[in-house]
Amino acid sequence: MTKEQGKRLDEILNLQEKVVSMWLDYWKDFSHLGTGPFWVIVSMLVVPLVILYFKIDRTKVFQIGFYGFNIHTWFTYSDAIAMRTGHVYYPFQAIPVMPVNFALDASLVPVTFMLVYQWCINNNKNVFFYGVITSVFFSFLFKPVMAAWDLIKLDNGMNYFFLFLNYLAILIMAIILTKVFLYLTHHQK
Repeated sequence: MTKEQGKRLDEILNLQEKVVSMWLDYWKDFSHLGTGPFWVIVSMLVVPLVILYFKIDRTKVFQIGFYGFNIHTWFTYSDAIAMRTGHVYYPFQAIPVMPVNFALDASLVPVTFMLVYQWCINNNKNVFFYGVITSVFFSFLFKPVMAAWDLIKLDNGMNYFFLFLNYLAILIMAIILTKVFLYLTHHQK
């Protein structure tokens, strides 16, 4: 590493440390356990996981779980990019040091898509079609409600249609990867 590179990296790391500290102070002042939005976000984290525990088809738990993990992973990556580039941000957090809305990325969105996926495969329905409907719900109904409650802010040209396209891309990647891994499982050498 060159001296200039090391200097620049140190500068970024110092700023990052300061930003984390600022987020913690912000959380203590505006997004702590005593606020209503905190509990809304916590419920978006806990309630879907409890429902999933009781509703998941245990005979297909790995397939459904793999699909959900795909949704979670891709959604977390895209959310982190949107946050870092200033296109999306969350004024209230359950976990202030996370660069994303952990409740959405780790629970509400993946669990919803998992339960839709489960229903589709158990009832011989088109996963893509019902995934698109789920994407429409999140993009054009749920996210605007979150925005009205100040739980999400869109900036720098981000809009609900772009969110929808993001959901579609994630849906397609999750379906393809799940199909590839199912194929590999059933077609061993």
